[in-house]
Amino acid sequence: MATAFADKQPGAEPTGAAAAASVAGNIAAPVQPDTANRTPHRGMAILASFPAFTKNLIPPLIGILAFLGLWAALAPQVDTSLGALPGPVEVAQQGGALFDDWSAAQETEAQFYADQDARNEVAIASGNPGIVTNFDYAGPPTFLDQIVTSLQTVALGFILATLVAVPIGLVCGLSETVNAAINPLVQIMKPVSPLAWLPIVTMVISAVVTSNDPLLPKSFIVSALVVMLCSLWPTLINTAVGTRSIDKDLLNVGRVLKLGWFAKLTRLVLPSALPYIFTGMRLSLGVGWMVLIAAEMLAQNPGLGKFVWDEFQNGSSQSLARIMFAVIVIGFIGFGLDRIMMGVEALASKNRTV
Repeated sequence: MATAFADKQPGAEPTGAAAAASVAGNIAAPVQPDTANRTPHRGMAILASFPAFTKNLIPPLIGILAFLGLWAALAPQVDTSLGALPGPVEVAQQGGALFDDWSAAQETEAQFYADQDARNEVAIASGNPGIVTNFDYAGPPTFLDQIVTSLQTVALGFILATLVAVPIGLVCGLSETVNAAINPLVQIMKPVSPLAWLPIVTMVISAVVTSNDPLLPKSFIVSALVVMLCSLWPTLINTAVGTRSIDKDLLNVGRVLKLGWFAKLTRLVLPSALPYIFTGMRLSLGVGWMVLIAAEMLAQNPGLGKFVWDEFQNGSSQSLARIMFAVIVIGFIGFGLDRIMMGVEALASKNRTV
Protein backbone atom coordinates (compact mmCIF):
# COMPACT_ATOMS: atom_id res chain seq x y z
CA MET A 1 0.00 0.00 0.00
CA ALA A 2 2.82 2.35 0.84
CA THR A 3 4.45 1.59 -2.47
CA ALA A 4 1.25 2.16 -4.38
CA PHE A 5 0.63 5.36 -2.53
CA ALA A 6 4.10 6.63 -3.32
CA ASP A 7 3.66 5.85 -7.00
CA LYS A 8 0.47 7.83 -7.06
CA GLN A 9 1.90 10.92 -5.39
CA PRO A 10 3.17 13.61 -7.74
CA GLY A 11 6.89 14.28 -7.43
CA ALA A 12 7.51 11.15 -5.33
CA GLU A 13 10.88 9.33 -5.49
CA PRO A 14 10.86 6.18 -7.69
CA THR A 15 11.25 2.86 -5.95
CA GLY A 16 12.02 -0.69 -6.91
CA ALA A 17 13.15 -1.23 -10.51
CA ALA A 18 12.55 2.42 -11.35
CA ALA A 19 14.89 3.49 -8.57
CA ALA A 20 17.59 1.06 -9.72
CA ALA A 21 17.34 2.32 -13.28
CA SER A 22 17.60 5.89 -12.08
CA VAL A 23 20.71 5.14 -10.04
CA ALA A 24 22.33 3.29 -12.95
CA GLY A 25 21.57 6.20 -15.26
CA ASN A 26 23.16 8.64 -12.86
CA ILE A 27 26.33 6.53 -12.66
CA ALA A 28 26.56 6.09 -16.44
CA ALA A 29 26.12 9.81 -17.08
CA PRO A 30 28.14 11.76 -14.52
CA VAL A 31 27.00 15.21 -13.69
CA GLN A 32 28.74 17.86 -15.82
CA PRO A 33 30.00 21.02 -14.17
CA ASP A 34 27.75 23.98 -14.60
CA THR A 35 29.64 26.26 -16.95
CA ALA A 36 26.67 28.23 -18.19
CA ASN A 37 26.79 30.68 -15.33
CA ARG A 38 30.58 30.67 -14.89
CA THR A 39 32.21 34.01 -15.78
CA PRO A 40 34.92 33.46 -18.47
CA HIS A 41 38.32 35.05 -18.29
CA ARG A 42 38.08 38.64 -19.51
CA GLY A 43 40.77 38.27 -22.20
CA MET A 44 39.20 35.08 -23.55
CA ALA A 45 35.78 36.71 -23.56
CA ILE A 46 37.06 39.69 -25.53
CA LEU A 47 38.87 37.44 -28.03
CA ALA A 48 35.82 35.21 -28.45
CA SER A 49 33.67 38.22 -29.27
CA PHE A 50 35.70 38.95 -32.44
CA PRO A 51 34.95 37.26 -35.77
CA ALA A 52 37.24 34.45 -36.88
CA PHE A 53 39.07 36.53 -39.49
CA THR A 54 39.75 39.22 -36.89
CA LYS A 55 41.23 36.67 -34.46
CA ASN A 56 43.53 35.46 -37.22
CA LEU A 57 44.56 39.03 -37.97
CA ILE A 58 45.43 40.14 -34.44
CA PRO A 59 48.64 38.06 -33.88
CA PRO A 60 50.30 39.20 -37.16
CA LEU A 61 49.43 42.81 -36.39
CA ILE A 62 50.97 42.50 -32.94
CA GLY A 63 54.14 41.05 -34.48
CA ILE A 64 54.37 43.81 -37.10
CA LEU A 65 53.79 46.56 -34.55
CA ALA A 66 56.43 45.07 -32.25
CA PHE A 67 58.92 44.96 -35.13
CA LEU A 68 58.19 48.57 -36.08
CA GLY A 69 58.59 49.63 -32.47
CA LEU A 70 61.99 47.93 -32.15
CA TRP A 71 63.05 49.40 -35.49
CA ALA A 72 62.06 52.93 -34.45
CA ALA A 73 63.83 52.57 -31.10
CA LEU A 74 67.09 51.03 -32.36
CA ALA A 75 67.53 52.83 -35.71
CA PRO A 76 68.77 56.15 -34.24
CA GLN A 77 71.48 54.23 -32.38
CA VAL A 78 73.11 53.03 -35.63
CA ASP A 79 75.35 55.59 -37.35
CA THR A 80 76.37 55.07 -40.97
CA SER A 81 78.39 57.09 -43.47
CA LEU A 82 75.11 58.67 -44.58
CA GLY A 83 73.91 59.47 -41.06
CA ALA A 84 71.70 57.60 -38.62
CA LEU A 85 69.81 54.57 -39.84
CA PRO A 86 66.34 55.69 -41.02
CA GLY A 87 63.37 54.66 -38.94
CA PRO A 88 59.92 53.61 -40.18
CA VAL A 89 58.70 57.22 -40.42
CA GLU A 90 61.64 58.36 -42.56
CA VAL A 91 61.32 55.33 -44.84
CA ALA A 92 57.58 55.95 -45.28
CA GLN A 93 58.27 59.58 -46.10
CA GLN A 94 60.71 58.61 -48.83
CA GLY A 95 58.12 56.19 -50.19
CA GLY A 96 55.73 59.11 -50.50
CA ALA A 97 58.48 61.18 -52.14
CA LEU A 98 59.04 58.43 -54.72
CA PHE A 99 55.34 58.43 -55.52
CA ASP A 100 55.44 62.21 -55.90
CA ASP A 101 58.36 61.83 -58.31
CA TRP A 102 56.28 59.43 -60.37
CA SER A 103 53.32 61.83 -60.41
CA ALA A 104 55.58 64.69 -61.51
CA ALA A 105 57.09 62.52 -64.25
CA GLN A 106 53.60 61.64 -65.49
CA GLU A 107 52.71 65.32 -65.72
CA THR A 108 55.98 66.11 -67.51
CA GLU A 109 55.38 63.31 -70.02
CA ALA A 110 51.82 64.48 -70.67
CA GLN A 111 53.05 68.05 -71.17
CA PHE A 112 55.77 66.82 -73.55
CA TYR A 113 53.26 65.06 -75.81
CA ALA A 114 50.84 67.99 -75.60
CA ASP A 115 53.56 70.41 -76.71
CA GLN A 116 54.59 68.06 -79.51
CA ASP A 117 51.01 67.76 -80.76
CA ALA A 118 50.63 71.55 -80.64
CA ARG A 119 53.80 72.07 -82.69
CA ASN A 120 52.64 69.48 -85.22
CA GLU A 121 49.26 71.17 -85.59
CA VAL A 122 50.95 74.51 -86.22
CA ALA A 123 53.29 72.92 -88.77
CA ILE A 124 50.41 71.29 -90.63
CA ALA A 125 48.33 74.49 -90.55
CA SER A 126 51.24 76.53 -91.95
CA GLY A 127 51.76 74.06 -94.79
CA ASN A 128 55.01 72.54 -93.49
CA PRO A 129 54.16 68.87 -92.86
CA GLY A 130 57.82 67.98 -93.30
CA ILE A 131 58.72 69.31 -89.87
CA VAL A 132 56.13 67.21 -88.05
CA THR A 133 57.81 65.24 -85.26
CA ASN A 134 56.79 62.09 -83.43
CA PHE A 135 59.35 61.60 -80.68
CA ASP A 136 58.90 59.31 -77.68
CA TYR A 137 59.34 60.69 -74.20
CA ALA A 138 62.80 59.73 -72.94
CA GLY A 139 62.74 60.85 -69.32
CA PRO A 140 64.48 58.83 -66.60
CA PRO A 141 62.46 55.86 -65.28
CA THR A 142 60.77 56.39 -61.94
CA PHE A 143 60.55 53.92 -59.07
CA LEU A 144 57.17 52.62 -60.23
CA ASP A 145 58.52 52.24 -63.77
CA GLN A 146 61.35 50.11 -62.36
CA ILE A 147 58.81 47.93 -60.54
CA VAL A 148 56.88 47.33 -63.76
CA THR A 149 60.09 46.47 -65.62
CA SER A 150 61.14 43.95 -62.96
CA LEU A 151 57.70 42.32 -62.95
CA GLN A 152 57.73 41.99 -66.74
CA THR A 153 61.22 40.49 -66.65
CA VAL A 154 60.47 37.94 -63.95
CA ALA A 155 57.22 37.00 -65.72
CA LEU A 156 59.05 36.24 -68.98
CA GLY A 157 61.79 34.31 -67.21
CA PHE A 158 59.29 32.32 -65.15
CA ILE A 159 57.19 31.43 -68.20
CA LEU A 160 60.28 30.27 -70.10
CA ALA A 161 61.44 28.23 -67.10
CA THR A 162 58.02 26.56 -66.79
CA LEU A 163 57.86 25.75 -70.50
CA VAL A 164 61.28 24.08 -70.29
CA ALA A 165 61.05 22.43 -66.86
CA VAL A 166 57.58 20.82 -66.95
CA PRO A 167 58.04 18.74 -70.15
CA ILE A 168 61.52 17.59 -69.11
CA GLY A 169 60.26 16.74 -65.63
CA LEU A 170 57.38 14.69 -67.06
CA VAL A 171 59.73 12.73 -69.30
CA CYS A 172 62.14 12.13 -66.42
CA GLY A 173 59.31 10.91 -64.21
CA LEU A 174 57.99 8.50 -66.83
CA SER A 175 61.36 7.12 -67.96
CA GLU A 176 64.01 5.85 -65.56
CA THR A 177 66.56 5.89 -68.37
CA VAL A 178 66.00 9.55 -69.20
CA ASN A 179 66.00 10.42 -65.51
CA ALA A 180 69.34 8.67 -64.99
CA ALA A 181 70.79 10.55 -67.98
CA ILE A 182 69.56 14.02 -66.99
CA ASN A 183 69.87 13.84 -63.19
CA PRO A 184 73.67 14.45 -63.09
CA LEU A 185 73.28 17.56 -65.24
CA VAL A 186 70.51 18.86 -62.99
CA GLN A 187 72.58 18.34 -59.86
CA ILE A 188 75.55 20.15 -61.42
CA MET A 189 73.61 23.10 -62.88
CA LYS A 190 71.24 23.66 -59.97
CA PRO A 191 73.76 25.24 -57.54
CA VAL A 192 75.28 27.63 -60.12
CA SER A 193 74.96 31.24 -58.99
CA PRO A 194 73.17 33.78 -61.19
CA LEU A 195 76.30 35.91 -61.01
CA ALA A 196 78.12 33.15 -62.89
CA TRP A 197 75.41 32.82 -65.54
CA LEU A 198 75.19 36.56 -66.16
CA PRO A 199 78.42 37.15 -68.15
CA ILE A 200 77.85 34.02 -70.25
CA VAL A 201 74.28 34.98 -71.11
CA THR A 202 75.32 38.58 -71.80
CA MET A 203 78.00 37.54 -74.29
CA VAL A 204 75.72 35.02 -76.03
CA ILE A 205 72.85 37.50 -76.39
CA SER A 206 75.22 40.20 -77.64
CA ALA A 207 76.46 37.80 -80.31
CA VAL A 208 73.02 36.55 -81.31
CA VAL A 209 70.97 39.75 -81.17
CA THR A 210 72.76 42.04 -83.62
CA SER A 211 69.85 44.25 -84.70
CA ASN A 212 70.01 47.92 -83.80
CA ASP A 213 66.29 47.90 -82.99
CA PRO A 214 65.42 44.44 -81.59
CA LEU A 215 61.91 43.47 -80.62
CA LEU A 216 62.98 43.33 -76.96
CA PRO A 217 65.90 45.24 -75.40
CA LYS A 218 69.04 43.17 -74.91
CA SER A 219 69.16 43.95 -71.20
CA PHE A 220 65.59 42.69 -70.81
CA ILE A 221 66.41 39.43 -72.61
CA VAL A 222 69.59 38.90 -70.59
CA SER A 223 67.81 39.34 -67.25
CA ALA A 224 64.91 37.09 -68.29
CA LEU A 225 67.26 34.29 -69.44
CA VAL A 226 69.27 34.47 -66.22
CA VAL A 227 66.01 34.15 -64.27
CA MET A 228 65.03 31.16 -66.40
CA LEU A 229 68.36 29.35 -65.97
CA CYS A 230 68.33 29.76 -62.19
CA SER A 231 64.65 29.12 -61.49
CA LEU A 232 63.72 26.13 -63.65
CA TRP A 233 65.27 23.50 -61.38
CA PRO A 234 62.66 23.41 -58.58
CA THR A 235 59.87 22.97 -61.13
CA LEU A 236 61.78 20.28 -63.02
CA ILE A 237 62.62 18.27 -59.90
CA ASN A 238 59.14 18.51 -58.37
CA THR A 239 57.50 17.58 -61.67
CA ALA A 240 59.69 14.49 -61.96
CA VAL A 241 58.96 13.48 -58.36
CA GLY A 242 55.23 14.00 -58.82
CA THR A 243 55.20 11.98 -62.03
CA ARG A 244 57.06 9.08 -60.42
CA SER A 245 54.65 9.05 -57.47
CA ILE A 246 51.60 8.28 -59.60
CA ASP A 247 49.64 5.26 -58.44
CA LYS A 248 50.69 2.29 -60.57
CA ASP A 249 47.09 1.08 -60.65
CA LEU A 250 46.15 4.18 -62.66
CA LEU A 251 48.83 3.41 -65.20
CA ASN A 252 47.63 -0.20 -65.40
CA VAL A 253 44.09 1.05 -66.01
CA GLY A 254 45.43 3.19 -68.81
CA ARG A 255 47.08 0.15 -70.38
CA VAL A 256 43.87 -1.87 -70.07
CA LEU A 257 41.90 0.95 -71.72
CA LYS A 258 44.63 1.22 -74.37
CA LEU A 259 44.98 4.96 -73.87
CA GLY A 260 47.38 6.74 -76.18
CA TRP A 261 50.37 8.61 -74.77
CA PHE A 262 48.61 11.97 -75.05
CA ALA A 263 45.45 10.72 -73.34
CA LYS A 264 47.52 9.05 -70.65
CA LEU A 265 49.46 12.26 -70.14
CA THR A 266 46.45 14.57 -69.93
CA ARG A 267 44.03 12.28 -68.07
CA LEU A 268 46.31 10.39 -65.68
CA VAL A 269 49.78 11.86 -65.34
CA LEU A 270 49.16 15.61 -65.26
CA PRO A 271 46.17 15.57 -62.86
CA SER A 272 48.07 13.34 -60.42
CA ALA A 273 51.32 15.34 -60.58
CA LEU A 274 49.62 18.74 -60.51
CA PRO A 275 50.21 19.48 -56.78
CA TYR A 276 53.91 18.71 -57.17
CA ILE A 277 54.15 20.84 -60.30
CA PHE A 278 52.59 23.86 -58.63
CA THR A 279 54.82 23.45 -55.58
CA GLY A 280 57.83 23.54 -57.88
CA MET A 281 56.45 26.56 -59.72
CA ARG A 282 55.98 28.47 -56.47
CA LEU A 283 59.56 27.72 -55.49
CA SER A 284 60.79 28.68 -58.96
CA LEU A 285 58.95 32.00 -58.89
CA GLY A 286 60.48 32.87 -55.52
CA VAL A 287 63.96 31.93 -56.72
CA GLY A 288 63.46 33.88 -59.94
CA TRP A 289 62.44 37.04 -58.08
CA MET A 290 65.56 36.88 -55.88
CA VAL A 291 67.81 36.13 -58.84
CA LEU A 292 66.38 39.02 -60.85
CA ILE A 293 67.25 41.66 -58.25
CA ALA A 294 70.85 40.40 -58.06
CA ALA A 295 71.18 40.26 -61.84
CA GLU A 296 69.82 43.79 -62.27
CA MET A 297 72.24 45.13 -59.68
CA LEU A 298 75.27 43.49 -61.26
CA ALA A 299 74.44 44.09 -64.92
CA GLN A 300 72.84 47.51 -64.36
CA ASN A 301 69.79 46.38 -66.29
CA PRO A 302 66.60 48.41 -65.73
CA GLY A 303 64.58 47.32 -62.72
CA LEU A 304 64.45 47.43 -58.95
CA GLY A 305 67.97 46.06 -58.62
CA LYS A 306 69.37 48.95 -60.65
CA PHE A 307 67.33 51.41 -58.58
CA VAL A 308 68.89 50.06 -55.37
CA TRP A 309 72.40 50.20 -56.84
CA ASP A 310 71.93 53.73 -58.21
CA GLU A 311 70.72 54.97 -54.83
CA PHE A 312 73.70 53.32 -53.15
CA GLN A 313 76.05 55.06 -55.57
CA ASN A 314 74.19 58.34 -55.17
CA GLY A 315 75.06 58.61 -51.50
CA SER A 316 72.60 61.39 -50.67
CA SER A 317 70.96 61.84 -47.30
CA GLN A 318 67.77 60.22 -48.59
CA SER A 319 69.46 57.29 -50.35
CA LEU A 320 69.51 54.90 -47.39
CA ALA A 321 65.82 55.45 -46.64
CA ARG A 322 64.97 54.93 -50.31
CA ILE A 323 66.99 51.72 -50.41
CA MET A 324 65.19 50.43 -47.33
CA PHE A 325 61.83 51.33 -48.85
CA ALA A 326 62.81 49.45 -52.03
CA VAL A 327 63.77 46.41 -49.95
CA ILE A 328 60.36 46.45 -48.26
CA VAL A 329 58.63 46.73 -51.65
CA ILE A 330 60.70 43.83 -52.99
CA GLY A 331 59.57 41.70 -50.05
CA PHE A 332 55.90 42.63 -50.48
CA ILE A 333 56.06 41.87 -54.21
CA GLY A 334 57.64 38.47 -53.53
CA PHE A 335 54.91 37.72 -50.99
CA GLY A 336 52.23 38.82 -53.45
CA LEU A 337 53.63 36.64 -56.23
CA ASP A 338 53.56 33.63 -53.92
CA ARG A 339 49.93 34.34 -52.96
CA ILE A 340 49.02 34.63 -56.63
CA MET A 341 50.57 31.24 -57.35
CA MET A 342 48.67 29.75 -54.41
CA GLY A 343 45.44 31.10 -55.87
CA VAL A 344 46.21 29.68 -59.30
CA GLU A 345 47.07 26.33 -57.71
CA ALA A 346 43.79 26.29 -55.77
CA LEU A 347 41.86 27.14 -58.94
CA ALA A 348 43.59 24.41 -60.95
CA SER A 349 43.24 21.81 -58.19
CA LYS A 350 39.54 22.61 -57.82
CA ASN A 351 38.85 21.30 -61.31
CA ARG A 352 41.40 18.47 -61.12
CA THR A 353 40.03 15.03 -61.89
CA VAL A 354 41.90 11.78 -62.31
